[in-house]
Amino acid sequence: MHNALFGIYEKALPTLSGWPEKLDAAAAAGYGFVEMSVDEDVDRLARLDWNAEERASLRSAIAGSGVRLHTVILSAQRRFPMGSAHLETRNYSLEILKKAIDLAVDIGARVIQLAGYYVFDEDRDARSRGRFMENLRRGLERASQAGVMLGIENMDGRDITSVDSAMELISELDSPWLRVYPDVGNLAANGLDVGQQLRVAAGHMVGVHLKDTRPGEYRRVPFGEGIVPFREVFQTLKDINYRGGYTVEMWNDGAPDALETIKKAREWLQAVAQATPEITEVAANEI
Repeated sequence: MHNALFGIYEKALPTLSGWPEKLDAAAAAGYGFVEMSVDEDVDRLARLDWNAEERASLRSAIAGSGVRLHTVILSAQRRFPMGSAHLETRNYSLEILKKAIDLAVDIGARVIQLAGYYVFDEDRDARSRGRFMENLRRGLERASQAGVMLGIENMDGRDITSVDSAMELISELDSPWLRVYPDVGNLAANGLDVGQQLRVAAGHMVGVHLKDTRPGEYRRVPFGEGIVPFREVFQTLKDINYRGGYTVEMWNDGAPDALETIKKAREWLQAVAQATPEITEVAANEI
């Protein structure tokens, strides 16, 4: 049986050939949903151009496993940023976003997660934010027509590093289809008050990423060995009446014991959540 509240990032799953195997692995580790990665890798980026048969095949795998595909993580825009000074790059970035929205509709995903970078490997200038906002506004037109939520994740770097900065964009664009997707690990590693930042997100959250971090160390910190105050995270989420899912963000790095590792991560996080009775009550309602 798997837990409806907890999901897992695709890159944490064992290295497997196809989606039926990936979804079955997620179910075996006790997860109720998966987040698909569409990054700059050629094969993952090619998912945006899947034909009708390939999309139908994934829908069939989802139905067969009972594990939802909840979110498309569109990290390909790090390479092709919406705030780029180069028109060709900006246009391609918007095309990627529109294709991701169409893919989400076809495979039943509810959310497109956007990394909070105006640009990534490119020098910023005074117009980087404005270019990003213009493309995001145009992407929101497609998202609203399709009924797909866009969620901005707070990141490392210099752009959208906090819930506060994400909420500024959300307020400015004023669309019901744009929300914040807090990453508690990034908040902690950036030296922010995680509980306070989650309270800023109250009523505007479309998901939560759970990972442990240390100052300046944003990935691959084992749960419980970093600085993220997970008990406070779950308590704050209860206090603000958050009722969405929790995605465990990890990377398998080709480890042979990846399945056992992600299972133990979920069990550890659920044990921490025992301090929040309302969350525990919902989490215990397995499907």
